[in-house]
Amino acid sequence: MSLITSPFGFSSTAAEVAEGIDLTGKRAVVTGAASGIGIETAKVLAAHGADVTLAVRNLEAGERAAVSITAETGNTAVRVAKLDVADLGSVREFVSAWTGPLHILINNAGIMATPEERTAAGTELQFATNYLGHFALTVGLHDALVEAHGARVVALSSSGHLISPVVFDDIDFRFRPYDPLLAYGQSKTASVLFAVGAAKRWAHDGITVNAVMPGAIATGLQKHTGGLKTPPEGRKTVEQGAATSIFVATSPLLEGVSGRYFEDNNEAATVHDGNGWMSGVAAYALDEGNADRLWELAVPLIAA
Repeated sequence: MSLITSPFGFSSTAAEVAEGIDLTGKRAVVTGAASGIGIETAKVLAAHGADVTLAVRNLEAGERAAVSITAETGNTAVRVAKLDVADLGSVREFVSAWTGPLHILINNAGIMATPEERTAAGTELQFATNYLGHFALTVGLHDALVEAHGARVVALSSSGHLISPVVFDDIDFRFRPYDPLLAYGQSKTASVLFAVGAAKRWAHDGITVNAVMPGAIATGLQKHTGGLKTPPEGRKTVEQGAATSIFVATSPLLEGVSGRYFEDNNEAATVHDGNGWMSGVAAYALDEGNADRLWELAVPLIAA
């Protein structure tokens, strides 16, 4: 199976990637769209005619973002809805309130390298936020995605997935000493495995699910790491950081493509050895057996 390539690359912006694409009549949800690359992602979708819902924890920040996006794009179909993906009750409320088709779901919200913390249900917070809540959201919106007849789901991962597989026997660090970067890494591996698992299960539902690595962008995500550590030449602007999400969500090149991992607007090569957070997708993150095991583990967790 050959890797999918595009004319875009590391420096391409979301606006460049979306040029010429008409999203009129399409409905989109972007989680974590009140800050960082989430705002840029939502803005570009709105600029191309989509009806966009900003799914955010902070409604006030979300409203400010919506006003800004409408002012920049002229699109008045920019809405705000409450969603805390770390809180499964909040996810259920969002899902129950949604009606009609959903054409694009971008699971963008995330946290990184946070101090040790668990949800009320006892799940490690990074795993709960970056993976489990988005799993619950996407599964909960399955019927709406089917109704769209060609929906696309984008799961944001990270090159950080290269530092840890999902440690199935100790996801919540109940036996291992807690390590914030290992916890982050396994949560981002889980995001890729979700794409693999959903691609297998939903192949006949008209839904494609792919994972993306946005790149190193200076945002609030790095507040627990002392700021962005990537050398300047390896950094992206917010506009560049949103590009791969927009590419996977909208490009005609990805029609019917599912269960893959993209970086810099191209499909990434599979790597079998750690390469210091450089590039590529770890073989363990694409392993169908791991994806099945994670899916089977997650279903009872979101039903609890």
